[in-house]
Amino acid sequence: MTLRGISSACAPHGLMVMGASGGRVLVGCDVGFWDVFTASAEYSDGAPDPVDRWSKRIIESIASPLGAATAYPSDGPPYAPFIAWAMDTGRFFQSPVGMMVHDVAGLMISIRGALIFDHIPDFPPTPATSPCDSCTTKPCITACPVGALSAQPPYDVPACKGYLNTTAGQNCMTKGCKVRRACPVSQRFDRPYAQSHFHMKAFHPT
Repeated sequence: MTLRGISSACAPHGLMVMGASGGRVLVGCDVGFWDVFTASAEYSDGAPDPVDRWSKRIIESIASPLGAATAYPSDGPPYAPFIAWAMDTGRFFQSPVGMMVHDVAGLMISIRGALIFDHIPDFPPTPATSPCDSCTTKPCITACPVGALSAQPPYDVPACKGYLNTTAGQNCMTKGCKVRRACPVSQRFDRPYAQSHFHMKAFHPT
């Protein structure tokens, strides 16, 4: 199985190969994800964790005919080292605000799972260049109204959630994190506001 073949299997579900290395293929949301997900039973059944449940159902359906095992960021503890796996692919980088940035998705990263192969040669990393290297203005650095994100951890979660409770913070709640939206690569990736709003409500239920 080639990465092109795996990409073709993912595409009808609004998913994409975000990177591969060491026999692992990371699968994440592509620009078509929201339309596919909102038409699913998981989106409308009212049960908890609809995206995680949808991801497992779909990724298992992709993995089974390929003879691949699977892993998911939501499973644990212990949790699989998805951040380390992502960095190993050569397509993820640390951004100036600490979050990972992807060569295609920018800061709009949503890794839904991994396909793990042991019966074919390892997938070599696909080296890319960090989009931050050629970004001259780096608007992400100044985008957060409360300075909750920076290159130095930790992420100031209380400041972020406190802002989301304000009238001004509704812009972030309904359209998504201003830092993620400020990234020029994120803007080209074109995530719908409705999708960002859905994720923000999961992060900060009101």
